[in-house]
Amino acid sequence: MKVGALIPVKGFHGAKQRLASRLSLPERSELMKAMVHDVLVEVIRARGIHKTYVVTGSDEVAHWVSALNVEVIRERDETGETDAVHFGFDVMKEAGMDVALVLPGDIPLLRAEDVESVLRSAPADPEPPFAVLVPSHDRMGTNALLLAPPSILRLRFGHDSFRYHLNEAAVRGVSVKVVENARIALDIDEPADLRQLICRLKGGRTGERLAAMKDSGSGFFAGAG
Repeated sequence: MKVGALIPVKGFHGAKQRLASRLSLPERSELMKAMVHDVLVEVIRARGIHKTYVVTGSDEVAHWVSALNVEVIRERDETGETDAVHFGFDVMKEAGMDVALVLPGDIPLLRAEDVESVLRSAPADPEPPFAVLVPSHDRMGTNALLLAPPSILRLRFGHDSFRYHLNEAAVRGVSVKVVENARIALDIDEPADLRQLICRLKGGRTGERLAAMKDSGSGFFAGAG
């Protein structure tokens, strides 16, 4: 079966609003770029992924990721993560993808082996339908979904999406496997997430960006005690 990875990415301008009290707009934009870059590099490295897709309504994002080995799916408008993913699924289905792995662009601890681990979590006899979910660190979000076929669940990202997806699977009679993965679990939304990332991250473009922010006297580092 062909597995396609799908990463929805909004425009970088104005990204990460919940960090606005601690990071300037340019800092947030550059941090998001770095995180998306690191996620895509690791997904592309992972064995078992047939093709990697980025779905976006942003001209800037589409141009920026074109240097990487990804397929860009263009939305006409940015209507939200949930609609973007469903739109991406339609394109992936036409391209012959049997399985979709959905990942956010703000999990910079991700490594290729984490992607491969999620793929190995599929049933031993991987005939559809099946679903594998990886929750966020607070278990209020869903930071990875492996779905066969991609449309097996109606998705809804945002607050409490993990419980929503579990309930959706139960209603549809889809067998679900929940996988815990500490690196996938840390998505960066709040200042506390960023502090945890700084303690755990080693290398990558995100690490370089954070080091540059620290050296330049970023307000986040000045206020971190």
